[in-house]
Amino acid sequence: MINRFKLTIEYDGTNYCGFQKQKNLPIKSIEETLENAIFSLTNQRVKIVVCGRTDAGVHALGQVIHFDLDKNFDAFKMTSALNFYLKDEKIAVINSTKVDENFHARLSTKMRFYRYVIINRHSNLTLDKNRAYLVARKLDIKAMQQAANFLVGKHDFSSFRDAECQAKSPIKTIESIIILQKDDKIFIDICAKSFLHHMVRNIVGTLIWAGKNQIKPQDIEDILKAKDRSKSGPNAPSCGLYFLESKYNGAQS
Repeated sequence: MINRFKLTIEYDGTNYCGFQKQKNLPIKSIEETLENAIFSLTNQRVKIVVCGRTDAGVHALGQVIHFDLDKNFDAFKMTSALNFYLKDEKIAVINSTKVDENFHARLSTKMRFYRYVIINRHSNLTLDKNRAYLVARKLDIKAMQQAANFLVGKHDFSSFRDAECQAKSPIKTIESIIILQKDDKIFIDICAKSFLHHMVRNIVGTLIWAGKNQIKPQDIEDILKAKDRSKSGPNAPSCGLYFLESKYNGAQS
């Protein structure tokens, strides 16, 4: 009998090569670290399925994974036991639940939520080092939101697509982009069912252009129409990006 478990996890991605396992790299991945912890607990090798792969340096507050075991475990005990094996890592299991075999961490997702954090000041970062992007030049939040509004909806996002992106289509639908500022922190929250590789970070780099008044908000329309990555802004650093959460139907949430 197959027992499928859904885990919600958080991690600081600073010292990992990203979520996905990669060969011939000196630092480990989130994926292999979790799989090793699961093996230590269950004595069974599993293959993790993740809601959204994250790059090196990207963090998560509510990442979702699933895996199958041929033995049963108490979900509550699994949370505390896995955290015991992860105690020396920057990874924690927030919640564990047993789910139906039809649940799929990636394919069952109805919506994904990302947040990008900018600190807008001259002083160097201390507490937020490696967890936010420092921008010294004063940003125009109103212009950034106006620019972001042109990205909401269904578009061809080729201009915001990484060259190594393997998605079949560049057409995506952004449900919302909300930009908020609290003191010197700027939060960019982006919601969509799915994203292209580096799409969020490329969007943030372009919105920063608007915030610096290097482009006008309406220039976003021309950038989209160009379908050319060289026309959009730089890829914002990974340290400011967080996978916030994902939404599923009903009991899967």
